[in-house]
Amino acid sequence: MTLRVWFAAIVAAFLVNFTTPVLADVAVPQLTGRVVDRTGTLSSGDIAALSQKLSDFEMRKGSQIAVLIVPTTDPETIEQFSIRVAEAWKIGRKKIDDGAILVVAKNDRHLRIEVGYGLEGALTDVTSRRIIDEVITPKFREGDFAGGISAGVDRMMRVVDGEPLPVPSRSVNFANLDDIGPAVPFVLFASLVVGGFLRALLGRLLGSVATGSVIGLLALLILG
Repeated sequence: MTLRVWFAAIVAAFLVNFTTPVLADVAVPQLTGRVVDRTGTLSSGDIAALSQKLSDFEMRKGSQIAVLIVPTTDPETIEQFSIRVAEAWKIGRKKIDDGAILVVAKNDRHLRIEVGYGLEGALTDVTSRRIIDEVITPKFREGDFAGGISAGVDRMMRVVDGEPLPVPSRSVNFANLDDIGPAVPFVLFASLVVGGFLRALLGRLLGSVATGSVIGLLALLILG
C-alpha cells in the first residue's frame, strides 16, 4: 500500500470518528413531586395514590422515598444514571441522608433502588435486589406497572420501618413539594403584577429588589 493510500485511510478514519455524533447522557428530570413519570405509564390516579402513600410514610417515619420512571438511561447504565439522579434530587434529610429512589428504565427493562448512606444498613444491595426480583419484576411481566411499583414501594417502606432513625420533622425541601404545586401559578402571577408596579414606582433596580423581597415573603407564608 502506497504512502498516499495510507494517508487517505488515516484521514478517512479521522473524519468518521470526528463526525460521528456522541450520544449525550439522559438529562436528569426535574424533581416535581414524589413520583416523576416521564413515560406516561402511570395514570394521574396512580400517581396521586402513590404520592399520598409516600407523603404519609415521610410524615410518620421521616425518611423520603421517590419514584422515577424514564424510557431509557442509554448510553449510561442505570447505576450511573441513578447516582446522578440522587446527586441532583438530594432525597433524604440533611445530615441523615435517609432517602431512597426507585428508578425504572422502562424500555431498557432495568430497575434500581438508589439509597442514601443513612439507609444502607436497611436497604442493602441484597435486599434491594430481592425487592426488585421478587416483588416488582413479576408484576411488570404481567403488564401491571402501577401494581409493581406500589408493591415495591410498600416493601421498601416496610424495610425502612425497621431501621432506627431520628424522629421526623417538617421539611420544606421535599415534604411540601406536592402542596406547593397549586400555589405556583399564583406566585408567578403575583410576581408579574407586583414587579411591574414596583419597577414603575421605584425604578428598575430598586423595584426588582423590592419585588424579590415581596415574593420571598409570599413563598415563606405559603410554605409555612
